[in-house]
Amino acid sequence: MSISDLFDSGFRNRNKGHFSAIVRVALSDGIIGPEEKQFLDKLAIKLEISQAEYEEILENPLKYPVNPPLLHTHRLERLYDLSRMVYADEHVLGKKEHELLKKFALALGFTAGNVGYIVDKALKLVDMNVDLDTFTYEMQHMNR
Repeated sequence: MSISDLFDSGFRNRNKGHFSAIVRVALSDGIIGPEEKQFLDKLAIKLEISQAEYEEILENPLKYPVNPPLLHTHRLERLYDLSRMVYADEHVLGKKEHELLKKFALALGFTAGNVGYIVDKALKLVDMNVDLDTFTYEMQHMNR
C-alpha cells in the first residue's frame, strides 16, 4: 500500500466518521425528515461518500468513530455541519439534540469549560443562516 493510499484511506475514514456523526444527530428523533435528507444528500457528495457507504452509515451510524480534525478551522467546519443538522430538526427534540451537539463538540476537541457557549453561539449563527465563512470568522472572533 502506498503512502497516498494510506492518506486517502485516512481522509475517507474521517469523512465517514463526520458523516456518521451527522446521521446520528439526524436520527436522534427516530426519523430523517425531508430537510435533513436533503442536507445529508448534499453533505454526502461534499464528503465523497458513495451511495453504498451512505446506505451502510444510515443502517449503522455507530460504525465509524468521530475523528477530530487537527486544525481548528476544520473543527469549526465540522461543528458548522453538525449545527446545521441540529437546527434542521430542533423543533422536534431541541434539548436532546442540543446535548448531543455538545457531546460531538467535545469529541471534536472543544473544551468542556466553554462547550455550552460554543454550541449556543454555533446554533445562533446557524439560525441567522450564515455561510461557512461567516460562521468560521464569528466563531474564531467570539471572545474579542
